[in-house]
Amino acid sequence: MPEITVQITVRASLDRVWKAWTEPKHITQWNFASPDWHCPSANNDLTVGGTFSWRMEAKDGSMGFDYEGTYKEVSPKSKILATLGDGRKVEIRFAEKDGAVEVTETFEADENNVEMQRQGWQAILENFKSHAEATA
Repeated sequence: MPEITVQITVRASLDRVWKAWTEPKHITQWNFASPDWHCPSANNDLTVGGTFSWRMEAKDGSMGFDYEGTYKEVSPKSKILATLGDGRKVEIRFAEKDGAVEVTETFEADENNVEMQRQGWQAILENFKSHAEATA
């Protein structure tokens, strides 16, 4: 499967970015690709062997799915490696740069439209950036 990389620069401290990325109360505020979707629940055991499950669904209830997997590596405020429920790999890196934090996600695409996946994951990162920058 092809790999896709998306990236965003967040103008916030590394502590704030890490918390916004990993704490369920924050994940539910940004983990969706468009305004007609939301993330009503998130569970996150951020330990090696721990699992995560973030519910993503249309606000009208017409469709939804659980984004879930298992953590393979957790380097706080630096790197997360996970395997999704369908076996695909995801890597997230956090790097301080010029008073901001670069968040880079690389993931194995599924069999669906690769460009649509890139756009969706980038849109989620845009939501993340907005939330992390606005969160005190």
